[in-house]
Amino acid sequence: MPFDYTLISEKPFEEVVDAVKKTLQELGFGTLWELDVPSKLKEKGVDFQGKARILEVCNPKRAKEALEHNMNVVYFLPCKVVVFEDQGQIKLGMVKPTAFMEMLQDEGLRNFALEVENTLKQAMDRAI
Repeated sequence: MPFDYTLISEKPFEEVVDAVKKTLQELGFGTLWELDVPSKLKEKGVDFQGKARILEVCNPKRAKEALEHNMNVVYFLPCKVVVFEDQGQIKLGMVKPTAFMEMLQDEGLRNFALEVENTLKQAMDRAI
């Protein structure tokens, strides 16, 4: 079972970033932070010519539920959605929340993680 969910888009890079932020918001997930990887590396004196953006996203109510069930969930918050260019293709992806929750071996989190994962997939599917 793959650890990630990754899609390929025909849209330009920035359009995918904007579209996924919009669809995430429509489904109750806000963007807490956005990291432009090449800009950050350049700021640190490293030249990287690729395109990569990391969005840290969260649904506060769902995060609270998960944390109240098992505080170790804090290791996996917030969720990350990434947009990057790879060999000329624009990709949109995430690590599946179910993959993270498997590490905690907590059956009570399985359905929770699947619901969050399905919502994130829905947002990504609509964004491409």
